[in-house]
Amino acid sequence: MKGIRMKSNKVMIRVWAIGVLSLVSLGGYVYAQQGPFFGPPPGGGPPQDFGGDEGNDEPLPAPKVIIEERDGYRIMTSNGIPNHATGQFPGPGNPNRIQAQNYKFRMPLKPALGEMTPLNHDIFGVAVNGIPFDPGTAEFWNNNPNWNYEALSGKINLGTDSSNAHVQPGGIYHYHGLPNKLIELVSKKNQMVLVGYGSDGFPMYATYGYKKADKAKSGLKKLRSSYRLKEGMRPGGNAGPGGAYDGTFTADWEYVKDAGDLDECSGRTGVTPEYPKGTYYYVLTDEFPFVPRFHHGTPDRSMMKQPPPGRGNGQGGWGPGGPGPNGGPPPWGPGFGPPPPPPPGF
Repeated sequence: MKGIRMKSNKVMIRVWAIGVLSLVSLGGYVYAQQGPFFGPPPGGGPPQDFGGDEGNDEPLPAPKVIIEERDGYRIMTSNGIPNHATGQFPGPGNPNRIQAQNYKFRMPLKPALGEMTPLNHDIFGVAVNGIPFDPGTAEFWNNNPNWNYEALSGKINLGTDSSNAHVQPGGIYHYHGLPNKLIELVSKKNQMVLVGYGSDGFPMYATYGYKKADKAKSGLKKLRSSYRLKEGMRPGGNAGPGGAYDGTFTADWEYVKDAGDLDECSGRTGVTPEYPKGTYYYVLTDEFPFVPRFHHGTPDRSMMKQPPPGRGNGQGGWGPGGPGPNGGPPPWGPGFGPPPPPPPGF
């Protein structure tokens, strides 16, 4: 990965490109990703680390993602096509095919800590490759919203691939947990791995953090969630599915303060490579909740979904999916929720 940094009196641009530099905007900071892992490596053949059981059954469009910093916001535009190998879609447990989207997300550049905000089936954040993190599912026991099935519990088959991702109706490829193929692409030896940003603007890292949160030279350790399975049995009859709490449902888990390294929002405060002076940051884990279920700041409305039944089927405004006025194209790009007011000059 090569970094190109240019300065002028009015604007500073950072462009990160893998292979060929494809797109630059003078509106602020831009990260343009286009290069070898979007196609075969030099010499032909499949991309490196392409698993034998991976791959869409039809060629996908080239991935495109732009990340700009301007007017106090980080604005992420992408076509929703992953820059890594995926599972077979359609495939067992998932009948949907990956399709290009028209995403435009935003989040504050200077997020502020506040009260915890439940995710409520909205998008938690966006990966650096423009793919949403959407940990919730639309599957419920007996249509009871108190008993939501967990995608990565191993108790149901939603057809997730090796990056803990699958496809919603409408062709939306999204992560439910650690985006392993992406991590392989962006990780650096002995460094924390930035994988994305929450919709409140705080950064998201994968699994590892410094042993001492405020000391970068303390070495890395695997950070543990503070959620644990409840003890005893679930309610039965009309009140619940019965049986032992085994992780099948979100409600099988509870937060136990100081049981692990992370707080109830799956975050902590400390220094990181990108924030050497310190920041609050989220951590994706290989155990529940995988992707956080609470924000510690104010989520931007660009990642809110419209009320049911619009989950993933193109209902909405600013973020992923839907029609605009009179059935025309959406005014801000596809979205799950009502459009927020655009940033100044947008």
